[in-house]
This record gives sequence, C-alpha cells and structure tokens, in this order.
Amino acid sequence: MIKYSLDNKNLVIEFMSTELDHHITNEVRDEIDDILMSKSVKNIIFDFKNIKFMDSSGIGVIIGRYKKVSNEGGKVSVVNVNARVKKIFNLSGMNKIIGIYDTYEEVVSSL
Repeated sequence: MIKYSLDNKNLVIEFMSTELDHHITNEVRDEIDDILMSKSVKNIIFDFKNIKFMDSSGIGVIIGRYKKVSNEGGKVSVVNVNARVKKIFNLSGMNKIIGIYDTYEEVVSSL
C-alpha cells in the first residue's frame, strides 16, 4: 500500500494506490504506525504523486499521524498534490496545519 524511506529523521511515505479512501486506510494507518513505533522519526512527508482521490477516511489517516508527530514537536507535510486533492485539504482546513509543497526540496528546507 505504501513505500517509505527515511531521510535523516524525516519519514517519506509514498502511496502506491491512486486512492486514499476507506478501502485502504486501515492498512495504511497500521503500516505507518508500525514504522513510527520502530524507527526514529520526527517529521512525516506524504508524497501524493500517485493519489488522484482522497475521502474523509484519508483525511483521518493524515490528521492522526499529524497528532502523533506534532505531540513530539514534529511536522507533517505533503508534496505533489493535484488540484482535486488540494481542494480537499483546503475545504477540510488541513492546509492550516499541514504544509503543502510542490517539491521535496521545498519541504526539507521548511523543516
């Protein structure tokens, strides 16, 4: 469901699916939480380049991980977000707490 890499203390999550919806969010949430428990992570960067659609359960996954890392002083950012998904971030208010960037380099320089 996801591919991940660690860059310093930044966890980079790339979604392998084109939709972040109720069909996959439980599995994705569990995978990310396992990584957070086993690795030394401060920030999470979600790469949305493959995501074409996200529903409210996808929002829940992002917000839940935000709560976990922000409690430890970390940040959550997203990169490569298409216009449709960006609209969901804006309508839900997530854009106020989660940085939306065009490139990975922009994210890293903001952390």
